[in-house]
Amino acid sequence: MKGIRADGTPIKVMAVDDSPISRKMIKKALEPVGFLIVGEAGNGKEAVERYPQFQPDIITMDVTMPVMDGLDAASIIKGINPQQKIIMLSAMGDDDIINQAKSRGINDVCCKPFKAEELLEKILKVLEN
Repeated sequence: MKGIRADGTPIKVMAVDDSPISRKMIKKALEPVGFLIVGEAGNGKEAVERYPQFQPDIITMDVTMPVMDGLDAASIIKGINPQQKIIMLSAMGDDDIINQAKSRGINDVCCKPFKAEELLEKILKVLEN
């Protein structure tokens, strides 16, 4: 299974999105292939606060959220752990957002709405690098 390491342990994912439906779609895309959703957050502030407890291998992070957006949250998390893998999810696939994400160390961007296969492909690519 794609979400399982060679040693048999699952790859841990933290899903950050203000939409419960989007978080459910992330789970639906990843859990059947072995990934473990270790935590969720509904905004960037929650993501930053919960990050140390969850210790995910990869984070899916929405851009536009209340309280703190995904770009700011990703910057703070990268400050805590520069090696943290983050995929930004955005309904706005414009170059400005993509450039901002890359300048903050975000590993890849996946446009919403996403297909399960597309999200899975991007996660596997980011984890390989």
